[in-house]
Amino acid sequence: MYVYAVVPAGTPLPADATGVGEPPAAPRTLRAGALAAVVSAAPARLRARRRDLMAHQNLLTALAEAGPVLPMRFGAVAPDEDALRAQLGAAEAEHLATLERLAGHVEINVKALPADDALAALVAGEPTVRRLRDAARRRPGYEANVRLGEAVAAALARRAADAGRQALHGLASMARAVTTGPDVPGCALNVSFLVARSDTERFRAAAERFAAAHREHVELRLAGPLPCYSFVGTGA
Repeated sequence: MYVYAVVPAGTPLPADATGVGEPPAAPRTLRAGALAAVVSAAPARLRARRRDLMAHQNLLTALAEAGPVLPMRFGAVAPDEDALRAQLGAAEAEHLATLERLAGHVEINVKALPADDALAALVAGEPTVRRLRDAARRRPGYEANVRLGEAVAAALARRAADAGRQALHGLASMARAVTTGPDVPGCALNVSFLVARSDTERFRAAAERFAAAHREHVELRLAGPLPCYSFVGTGA
């Protein structure tokens, strides 16, 4: 069986829910005590195709709109119903406590990237970059260009990271919990916030105000509201 999520027993499936596979499998709930797993038949060959990734994500998003969800990452499978019921029974207390913590909350991910078109502001504010630029103009050459390029990249990343940390400090007060995500190429910061669903618009507005005020230093990219992937098992 393919496993999408763990939810409180009695949680209804979204209308017209479809799952992974070709043709799309029909999701159902498998109850185990106070919990239920949202499952479907597992495809014979499961691959990370866009259609299946979107089916997995869309079902989780719809479930999260109705109540707390412990989302599974794409590709989670169980050998049979008995094995899955046994796993749910063994972890029932922990899962119920996590569902209670997550109730009424969503995840919002914020990535901080070096600002586009920030070179003029960077040169004005970074003496080292300005010196290397002037040197490259006076004596153009491969090594001078490499040194200048490295200095520009490092300064852009540093300025984005500094601004990202300021944003993190300001936004953290609006979240129940914060966790740092894995390194992402090109990102100075990758952080997820556990935010009350009722506060999502206020949170996004605060992030957008910060981004506008610091647009010469950082670009903030927000994703969410999302199912609370990053806060399952964190004790948030």
